[in-house]
Amino acid sequence: MQHPHLDKPISPLRQRLIDDMNMRRFSRETQRNYLRDIGRLATFLGRSPDTATADDLRRFQIEQQEDGVPVPTMNSIVSALRFFFTHDLA
Repeated sequence: MQHPHLDKPISPLRQRLIDDMNMRRFSRETQRNYLRDIGRLATFLGRSPDTATADDLRRFQIEQQEDGVPVPTMNSIVSALRFFFTHDLA
């Protein structure tokens, strides 16, 4: 049985994020959440998340809030973004 989502190649940026989270022993759930949240940013931008500007991040967070994302989820999203931009792109 094939799994289409597993057969797709992983981008170097995504692989780096996964490797960095594994090095820091993030739980599988945290890794899943961070990948989801960075993916949300990429979808919002319509381009790779590593091209986001400070204004893009602000607009993304405002949109999430306007869409009714709960505060704990927003905090998780901000943590994912902080990790991504300080550890993977630094």
